[in-house]
Amino acid sequence: MAPADGAAQAGYAEAAADLARRVLDALGGVGDTASLAAWADGCADAKAALAAVRVLGPDVLAPQALTGTAADPRDAAVIAQSADVFPAPVFAPPPPEGPAEDWIMAWRDRATATLLARHAGSAPQVPEPAVGDVLTDARPWQRWSVLMAQLAPLGLPGVDGPVADAARRNPLALARGTTRAMLRRDYPTAARLVRWLAALHHDGIGLPLEPLPVADHIALHAGTGPRTALDLAVARRLLGAGPGPGDRGPEDGTPDQGPGTAGGRT
Repeated sequence: MAPADGAAQAGYAEAAADLARRVLDALGGVGDTASLAAWADGCADAKAALAAVRVLGPDVLAPQALTGTAADPRDAAVIAQSADVFPAPVFAPPPPEGPAEDWIMAWRDRATATLLARHAGSAPQVPEPAVGDVLTDARPWQRWSVLMAQLAPLGLPGVDGPVADAARRNPLALARGTTRAMLRRDYPTAARLVRWLAALHHDGIGLPLEPLPVADHIALHAGTGPRTALDLAVARRLLGAGPGPGDRGPEDGTPDQGPGTAGGRT
């Protein structure tokens, strides 16, 4: 997404928080899971609504991915429109050769297309981004875990490929990254890494760290905003757990907090 001015950026952030709450409601069985189009139609700022869809990326289809239900064609149309209004970079080589944000956006678009193909029956053709040595086991675990936190929306059922394969190969690095984020009180990053641990648990992979108590700790102590609450709700669903503390997120749209910056950007 191209940079926006301050006022537009604030509107986009507010819309993204509101959309995250809508997805949270859908995961909790509140309202219709196929209400993305209705939500977008009800937004006062149509462009901000489309920006929010781009910000959340694959997570707008998290209810469908986690329940196996079909995506409403109207929702698929909104997702396609958001990509038209906010196109992804044409060329997104892996870091450090290119901007990490472009590369991450390319992978998120790939995941969204995969979920659309599975749950909507059709999807745009999105090329698989280059991997290079970005996700290799030789990369320092600190930097690798930050990158994986930024790629957390790919940790959904039905989204496979090199990123998920890298997570499966490195449960210890994910656990270390989670612990490091917790010690730094960087709760948004910790919640995103807990999603990957939950996804590995869902796939039957043994873990060096129990993700559910960590998710509960984040929810109780982080003062989470709606997007971190969404990460925790997805993790709990993958773990087969019921709703936890803070799953709904604050009603006032308070942004996600965390003094650390590692992985905190989207």
